[in-house]
Amino acid sequence: MEDPPSVTLTFPPHPAWVRAARDTVRTLLANSPHPELTDTAVLLTSEAVTNAINACADKGCTNPVTLHAGWADAACLRVLVQDTAPGLPVVRTSAADPDDEGGRGIQLISYGADAWGVCTHGPGPGKATWFELGNR
Repeated sequence: MEDPPSVTLTFPPHPAWVRAARDTVRTLLANSPHPELTDTAVLLTSEAVTNAINACADKGCTNPVTLHAGWADAACLRVLVQDTAPGLPVVRTSAADPDDEGGRGIQLISYGADAWGVCTHGPGPGKATWFELGNR
């Protein structure tokens, strides 16, 4: 039996790459048996990649960001975004000011994903933020 398709995209920590990350996940899902996951997966991917890029900018790291998207099983999409910036993302627990332009990414991921987390065990510094869709 053939393994389900997956994609990996490695790119510099620059905001211009957020669109490419979204398009990569959109393409993976367009050719899958679960295109209904597309809108949520693209939104959450955008948030995770933006968080990684912003963390790199804030900490001055220039190492690439890596996006990996694939199927954990026949119905469950897993997306992982890895960066080398120190520190962990934080879910806001208080209400954001309506005029704030940022700071809601992890909160959106926590609301929109069926499962999500941040792992720090792996090669090198940094962390990986991941989420799953389709396993409810």
